[in-house]
Amino acid sequence: MKSSNLGYPRIGEKREWKKALESFWNGEIDEKIFLDTMQSIRLNHIKKQREIGIDLVPVGDFTLYDHMLDTAAMFGFIPERFDYQGGEVPLSVYFAMARGNEKAPACEMTKWFNTNYHYIVPEWSKEQSSRLHITENKPLKDFREAKEKLGVEGKPVLIGPYTFMKLSKGYDEKQFSYFLSLLLPLYEQILKELEREGVKWIQIDEPILATSLTKKEMEEFVSVYERLPQAAPNLKMMLQTYFEAVDWYEELIKLPVSGIGLDFVYGLEKNLRHLSKSGFPEDKVLAAGVIDGRNIWRTDLSAASRLVEKILHSVPSERLWLQPSNSLLHVPVTTTYEKTLPLNLQQMLAFADEKLEELVYLTERFIDGEGKRAHYYAQNQQALHLWKKDASRYNANVHKECENLTKAQLERASSYLVRQKKQQEISQLPILPTTTIGSFPQTAEVRKARQKLKKGEWSQPQYERFIEAEIKRWIDIQEKIGLDVLVHGEFERTDMVEFFAEKLGGFAFTENGWVQSYGSRCVRPPIIYGDVEFLQPMTVKESVYAQSLTEKIVKGMLTGPVTILNWSFVRDDLPRHKVAEQIALALRNEIKALEESGISVIQVDEPALLEGLPLKEEKKQEYLEWAVRMFRVATSIVKDETQIHTHMCYCDFSSYLPVINQMDADVISIETSRSHGEMISVFAKETYPKGIGLGVYDIHSPRVPSVAEMAEMIERSLQVLNPEQFWVNPDCGLKTRKEQETVASLKNMVAAAKLVRARLLEEKKEWEEGKRYDAVKTSK
Repeated sequence: MKSSNLGYPRIGEKREWKKALESFWNGEIDEKIFLDTMQSIRLNHIKKQREIGIDLVPVGDFTLYDHMLDTAAMFGFIPERFDYQGGEVPLSVYFAMARGNEKAPACEMTKWFNTNYHYIVPEWSKEQSSRLHITENKPLKDFREAKEKLGVEGKPVLIGPYTFMKLSKGYDEKQFSYFLSLLLPLYEQILKELEREGVKWIQIDEPILATSLTKKEMEEFVSVYERLPQAAPNLKMMLQTYFEAVDWYEELIKLPVSGIGLDFVYGLEKNLRHLSKSGFPEDKVLAAGVIDGRNIWRTDLSAASRLVEKILHSVPSERLWLQPSNSLLHVPVTTTYEKTLPLNLQQMLAFADEKLEELVYLTERFIDGEGKRAHYYAQNQQALHLWKKDASRYNANVHKECENLTKAQLERASSYLVRQKKQQEISQLPILPTTTIGSFPQTAEVRKARQKLKKGEWSQPQYERFIEAEIKRWIDIQEKIGLDVLVHGEFERTDMVEFFAEKLGGFAFTENGWVQSYGSRCVRPPIIYGDVEFLQPMTVKESVYAQSLTEKIVKGMLTGPVTILNWSFVRDDLPRHKVAEQIALALRNEIKALEESGISVIQVDEPALLEGLPLKEEKKQEYLEWAVRMFRVATSIVKDETQIHTHMCYCDFSSYLPVINQMDADVISIETSRSHGEMISVFAKETYPKGIGLGVYDIHSPRVPSVAEMAEMIERSLQVLNPEQFWVNPDCGLKTRKEQETVASLKNMVAAAKLVRARLLEEKKEWEEGKRYDAVKTSK
């Protein structure tokens, strides 16, 4: 039996990776220092895993930005707009694909399956397909580096061709097989070169197998993996799945690969049934994901040992690897720096390093017996026992409030059309009203102020005066720009989930529990350890202050219950929908407080609502029903005159418009700029009856789009949407942008909206005067 890892967090124990990346982008270090720093971080991660005792250490999982982007760059998948001249992809082109530049918008970014991580979407085109080539063999390069620098023969990791194709864009279903066939020779070349190097195992990740593939898709998948192993017969291939159980198990185990990796955490019951019913081939290794790679709770080693024993009924120990359920990319690096949490909670945490230690323990237990590590097991069981008895995790009032929730509390008082009329009579907003999603740039000054408060250098009143000054400054900026509906800017908020979690009961916070969201953007998810309780108003003070500074409407800004759930590390002793219900009821109290304080527009953001969708088709409906219900629990309390907004981003909206409509928000804003307006075509086929804002520019790029570019995006939207329902906004919050580019982009956005608004008003005037009618009649 061996211990194996699928992937390690990139960011470093103290976010060294993030800091090097941003220093390079800001011109503070040159390319050589940047690459040397990244190499040092990369090698340290490999060395640490080997020192912990992992037998099969991954190489090639480290990236300068994103692993899907790496794969695209390795195969020359460079869209023409980036002016790539061939050969090894320069960093300028690589990062332009991720972030955009002055000449070209970035590639689309979307969620990695149902996780909180975003990947860069590879783009196919006819012209590009004829230029595919291997720019560099990255798995081979990383394997050589680990061997030469550390003496470690690692296990190269590579995204599989079928997953890579399914997560790409730019082709229709008829072209899929053809484009896939163009990829396979490149994969074969990679495998041959690894075989010549003497690599023993390669891990090929095909998480697409955890989704609901059709019979035709699985037949196509089988044809790929009947071919690939033949290219390098002496190279052992571990075909790795994760995030769920596989559906086509019997087809999978017949493939001519040397090993298959299965998730026995998130796909536990189904994968165990597969093993029991169909067994496991005698010529293959099973890589069993027995440690949770997506949550931060300590493993119950007694339960894990029983699970391994069940697996051993089908697979002998010499053909079994124990590993996390998926790459440890999705959890923080180490609990070493967590010193401020309550002891019972602190003892219950296991981040990446601790999960690897658990794996080593389980592996050694089945090789050598309990032996010298008996104390490790005893500590584990004692911590679990104390945690189950911890009375601070239970709140009787919260449970009573959930029990008393009725169906009537899930409905707005009137229909959308009735509400819309009342809201417009009060707001008197122009056609194509302009607004932003909520946050404004978190400058160095804002971050320094927060640190001064944290270190005790500033008092709370001193800090609040600073925040009020920032709010006033940005209310003035918004009025000068000419925005119609303003926001207070969220300068008091470190993170859109953490801020609310800090003010609710049942949450705890790490000192250094950072995980990568996208690129250099790292977040520190709060921990839901107990029942979630509303304690006192959380946003009323700043919202009321901002509204007092202007005659224009200022939106109240909240994060929705499902997003708070999905962007936290969640307790594992209650169903997720029960935890979401507790959060929704807490937010319901906050929304009531905002309305009673005179805030007439309240935005409840749910960017992660669709992100949490199960990967299996048969599980999606149940999730969607309770997710929509939670939004309505939070928002249905308001009067008709109060306008509820929501925001969602980087998901497959096209398939879920009816679900979004059921949320019954008065206005929804969604991302369209990063996908180059492709969502617009959806509205040509399907009707959405409420207010909607399609983001007209990409905030994840420093690029400032022109007035003409945004006006063209608005005009395209109006081909399929009623001008009366259309809002103009960026595609996401502006927290990560710099002030100068934010102001410039918003000025252009408002100018674009006014340009199109003027045309619409002129047309309306011509219709009223009969000129437009006569012109149409004459043309006919």
